[in-house]
Amino acid sequence: MERYSIVSSIGCGTYGQVFKAFNKVTGETVAVKCLKKKVYSWKECMALREIKSLKSITSHANIVGIKELIREDSSFLFFVFEYMPDGNLYTLSSSVLLIGREEFQTTL
Repeated sequence: MERYSIVSSIGCGTYGQVFKAFNKVTGETVAVKCLKKKVYSWKECMALREIKSLKSITSHANIVGIKELIREDSSFLFFVFEYMPDGNLYTLSSSVLLIGREEFQTTL
């Protein structure tokens, strides 16, 4: 995580907390998810359902790509994702009640 600087918290869920960060070398803005569950080996990391799913989907226009997976201090796991400035799909789909179905479909 030395390459990244945390800017702010984006949200917190059941499995972890997501932060907005930037790469100190490239200046790129990213989203960093810190997993709450401790992992003690790379084998354990690769066995996680989220990792298996992300590995199986190499690139898709509607799926946020993972840039990097970092294991630190022998137990903390960080996922580095592309940053989505408009939020996540849940946030967008929740707004359908506010903006109307037609406009929402155009947004996606």
